[in-house]
Amino acid sequence: MMRQVLAGMSFLLIAGLAVAEEPVSDNPLVEGATWATIKDAIAGEVPLSDGSALLTVTAPYRANDAATVPVVIEQREAGTGPIQAIKLVIDENPAPLAAEIRFGPSMMPLKFETRVRVNQYSNIRVIADTPDGSYMTGRFVKASGGCSAPATKDPSAALAGMGEMRLRLFDSTAPAQSGRREAQIMIRHPNYSGLQRDQITQLFIGAHFITELEVRQGKDLLFALEGGISISENPVFRFSYLDDGSPDFVVHAVDTEGNVFDRVLPKRPPA
Repeated sequence: MMRQVLAGMSFLLIAGLAVAEEPVSDNPLVEGATWATIKDAIAGEVPLSDGSALLTVTAPYRANDAATVPVVIEQREAGTGPIQAIKLVIDENPAPLAAEIRFGPSMMPLKFETRVRVNQYSNIRVIADTPDGSYMTGRFVKASGGCSAPATKDPSAALAGMGEMRLRLFDSTAPAQSGRREAQIMIRHPNYSGLQRDQITQLFIGAHFITELEVRQGKDLLFALEGGISISENPVFRFSYLDDGSPDFVVHAVDTEGNVFDRVLPKRPPA
């Protein structure tokens, strides 16, 4: 479905994805003609119930950087759901379906965040699939130019370290027994949108982005993502999960050029 709908972060370990200072209630979804045009291509004829009781979506009302807009998706109560998958939609982007993401049981209750490009003032929607049906909620974000914003590095530098990954654990001093944990995975990749220009030649840089991503603990799936041009340069994913005792995260990524990046990221630093 992603292929049908599709038509700087430094690499320092960071504390997490910054979210808006303004209250969530300040930027609910707004009425707009675009959703009526794209809805069938994205959601088909599936009824979409109000998702505000199931999950919260946090995004800034006015984005500091349209190329790296943080979006946080969090399930309201552990007893609801489970949320099996989501579609992340940015109405006014050239390719509105930013990502489709499936989740394993260890990700419940869901808490997941990433960063996206926003090309002009737009609703950001999350469509959540559960055994009881599909639900939609989201936020309206004021941002523009995110899909054409210049990359933070020149193409040769951006490609040099492509595929490198870093892991941050937010509870590295916690006991190793199974329990709720939070982690962040950072992937070095330019994720070119196809709308950016080389700052020297002024020629457009061809689209080149991660299309598939799987993150597992041991053999068990945490999440699997199909991505497009709206996921930011050097993608970052922060998530909460139930630790099953496996020693490593196993990450598998594929981009539009057919490059495959397989990494094993230890959950605990070596002694």
